[in-house]
Amino acid sequence: MSPTSTSLTGLSGDTKIADWLSHPYGGPVIRQMLVDSGQSEKAMNPVKRFSMNKLIKISGGRFTQDTLDDLIARAEAAAAADTGAPAAPAGAVDEAPSAAPEAPEQPDWEERITEGRFAGQTVVVTGAGSGIGRATASRVAREGGRVIALDISADRLTAFAAEHDGLDITTVTADVTKDEDIARVLEAAGGPIDSLANVAGIMDDMTPLHEVSDEVWERVFAVNVVGLMKLSRAVLPRMLEAGRGSIVNIASEAGLRGSAAGVAYTASKHAVVGITRSSSFMYGPSGIRVNAVAPGGVITNIEARFDSALGQDRVMGALAVAPPPVTADQLAASICFLLSDDGVNLNGAILPSDGGWSAI
Repeated sequence: MSPTSTSLTGLSGDTKIADWLSHPYGGPVIRQMLVDSGQSEKAMNPVKRFSMNKLIKISGGRFTQDTLDDLIARAEAAAAADTGAPAAPAGAVDEAPSAAPEAPEQPDWEERITEGRFAGQTVVVTGAGSGIGRATASRVAREGGRVIALDISADRLTAFAAEHDGLDITTVTADVTKDEDIARVLEAAGGPIDSLANVAGIMDDMTPLHEVSDEVWERVFAVNVVGLMKLSRAVLPRMLEAGRGSIVNIASEAGLRGSAAGVAYTASKHAVVGITRSSSFMYGPSGIRVNAVAPGGVITNIEARFDSALGQDRVMGALAVAPPPVTADQLAASICFLLSDDGVNLNGAILPSDGGWSAI
């Protein structure tokens, strides 16, 4: 729905989220939507400067045009029922002072494929069923590579392969923490493995050290650290035999600082940084490069859950100054650069692909 002369609210898809929240009729309906999904207004802080239309583009299907149309209709209905109160115009701003000047919404980024960049290469990508892993596997395949795509979800892998019909993609439903599943990955690859992207990962529940449970700690480390270690350990002998190879691990801003997540996730990503640096030192003379990408906020299917009031207060406060989240395709651009021969002179690098967050 677009604002017209008969619109009571002036709200549309072009209205920024911050203006929706400060609007007398738009604010209540969007807050109710958040409550219904078990979230608070703080969840919108990283994307407040975006328009609703931009949120649709980057949400990966979680916020749709139908959802936006429903919000507009509900706001209009509330305004019509409240004939005694004038509706605020679109673009109304919150009177409370903001912590920093509002940055303009950036133009949409366009992916540019490098034809043949991975031609003749076999690239293993974990977490390939969704999010950053899916975007990375897709780009490698579209740039001519043979992709061994791993994910714990067979359904997501099936959908991924169907969307890339005609490209050289082998899917393997696998849990990277299980030795028998890793053996099937090596079998599927067959011969040499040129590159490995360790993307699979899970978030914690934002608990600080005195509240973290054994279950959360062990599960996060199993996927983020142990699985990464086991698959890399299995792949490296083939790279050593070939005398070349490239491994890219997914770290995080939480691997560079202490204010981006709970203690389990933060510790696990610091471990990924340590594995990356140790491996780059050990295998550099053998022609194997090992680097990491440290993303900031990314729109993926990994959702942060706050099981600690202290954790929520501290982390959400820190995230208020972080750059807005980006799409998985934007992270794949950084990952594929390091995976490919374009990253020839980079080894042991922890690349903060975070929109400048690491500079704050």
